[in-house]
Amino acid sequence: QFFPPADRDQFYVEVELEPQASMAQTQALTTRIDRVLMENPRVRGTAWFLGESAPPFYYNIIARRKNNPNYGQAIVTLDSNRNALDMIRELQLRLDDEFPAARILVRQLEQGPPFDAPVEMRIFGPDLDRLKDFGEQLRTLATNIPHVLHTRTALSDTRPVASIDVKGSETSWAGLSEAEVAQQLFARFEGIRAGTVIEAVEEVPVRVRVAAERRSEFQNIADAPILVGRGLPSDSGRSLTSVPVSSIADVRLQPQRAVITRYNGRRMNEVQCFITAGTLPSTVLTRLQAALGTSSLADLPGGFSIEVGGEASERDAAVSRLMANVSVLAVGMVGSLVLALASFRLAALVGVVATLSIGLGMGALWIFGYPFGFMAIVGTMGLIGIAINDSIVVVAALKSNPLIPTGDREAIVETVVEVTRHVLATTFTTVVGFLPLVLSGGGFWPPLAVAIGTGVVGATLISLTLVPSAFCLMNARPAPAV
Repeated sequence: QFFPPADRDQFYVEVELEPQASMAQTQALTTRIDRVLMENPRVRGTAWFLGESAPPFYYNIIARRKNNPNYGQAIVTLDSNRNALDMIRELQLRLDDEFPAARILVRQLEQGPPFDAPVEMRIFGPDLDRLKDFGEQLRTLATNIPHVLHTRTALSDTRPVASIDVKGSETSWAGLSEAEVAQQLFARFEGIRAGTVIEAVEEVPVRVRVAAERRSEFQNIADAPILVGRGLPSDSGRSLTSVPVSSIADVRLQPQRAVITRYNGRRMNEVQCFITAGTLPSTVLTRLQAALGTSSLADLPGGFSIEVGGEASERDAAVSRLMANVSVLAVGMVGSLVLALASFRLAALVGVVATLSIGLGMGALWIFGYPFGFMAIVGTMGLIGIAINDSIVVVAALKSNPLIPTGDREAIVETVVEVTRHVLATTFTTVVGFLPLVLSGGGFWPPLAVAIGTGVVGATLISLTLVPSAFCLMNARPAPAV
């Protein structure tokens, strides 16, 4: 798990209804969901945002939704971050059971770059219909994977669209054009801008349109009056009257794709999988890829391809950026060791200790049951630095004693015992310093503290045993004649 969850007393809830749902329907459902949330004694408060995403209240939260009446998002604040993961899981199951008409996601705050869904698969191809079919097949495979709560595809959402086919003969008789019919309908249902109102630092436009009850149903479109140039005289001297839209046009309701997604200029259907809180995305992705390899999607026709997105894609990008300068740093570190020790062999010995310390950090994480991620990598880098420092202290002390290359055991023991005090003091203060981070629990700081605090103990033993023995072997020479 490259990005650990955030240890915060907050989480957020996303609610999404069918694309044709109105703001009133969304508000009614979120009101019921809010009652369920507030029944929990640990919930201190909720803040709902309807029709758009919540403001970016955390560093990697991006407001991706705007002007979506079927969408709502809530920020939930708890009394503490204690056992928040268990509570999120329980709420997810309860909300899914009580409100099956909506896609509800109870999500914990994560670290790292933002992503829409933890597990994503992108299907590329030129044909939208085939992309949709392939996406549905992949989504079906994902629903059978354990710990997958909800799935969605980018091309599966459709919205009802009113199609108005204007009859040329009738509009000509009424003295209208198609553009005039469209303008009147737009003014009726969307409104005419009549000015602005300054609210705080934002300029809000003011629109004038008909009342909501006269534009909320599909039948209102067919019955909407269109002003024509025949009838009673007006103030301008031109006679005015109105006819319903249905008399000059055929009005029908038909489905339309809500969105056509593209990625790097290529048509794409993205399959998103939302998983149980606390489940490693890599585990679900591995199982999904195994199921994909045995399905008909394993052999896509020409022009179509599948690639991985979500947490895995962001993880790979972050690792690439993290490792981009490793080679430069490694060369600089080796050069510094060679110049400081004036020996390639001793620099290689210190490098062996640094390499072994990596295994110590991995072993410490495995023993304590923490996943390997970004903080573990940072902790391992810190462990390497401490191991190198201990090795340099021991090597410098051994080089300063001319009797050690002759194999004088007493001189070796005396020198190692002398530096042991300094090395053990560094080890003790490091372990004690990181102990509170281990005891505090959570998923963010403990991997770093365990990798450094526990690994440095083994690195100290290596520095005090392997380094003196290897130093004597590499620099052994006969004692001078007496």
